[in-house]
Amino acid sequence: MSDENGNISEVRARGLKTMKQVYGWEMPSGDLGPFYTQTVEHLFGDIWNRPGLTIRDRRLLVLGALAAQGQFDLAKVQINAALQNEELTEEQMEEIVILLSQYVGYPLASGINSSRIAVVAERAKAARAAAKAAENGSTP
Repeated sequence: MSDENGNISEVRARGLKTMKQVYGWEMPSGDLGPFYTQTVEHLFGDIWNRPGLTIRDRRLLVLGALAAQGQFDLAKVQINAALQNEELTEEQMEEIVILLSQYVGYPLASGINSSRIAVVAERAKAARAAAKAAENGSTP
């Protein structure tokens, strides 16, 4: 939350910083309601900053939980961020899917695998577009 001068609290600032580290983009700092406040301040300000696990460790756990719940769209966000932040390689993501298939079952692992394939394809397409733009001296 913000104080009367519009300054955000230390825990909110820490949460926003962690969210940027985790997802790779700036999050809104304004008041977007109690759910967003809880997410920024408690989940990312406190829980993701507890000692003992790295962001990569936490991401692996989140991927497992998302696979078990069939949350494939959210998994795409996590997979893309893990690749973008170089926490995991494409090969490691494939190994994760293979391992998860034994714990969450083939149908759910198949969904995560489809998410993984889609993210890798989208990233490759973006890289090709950026390379082509660089050749032409422009931005994609």
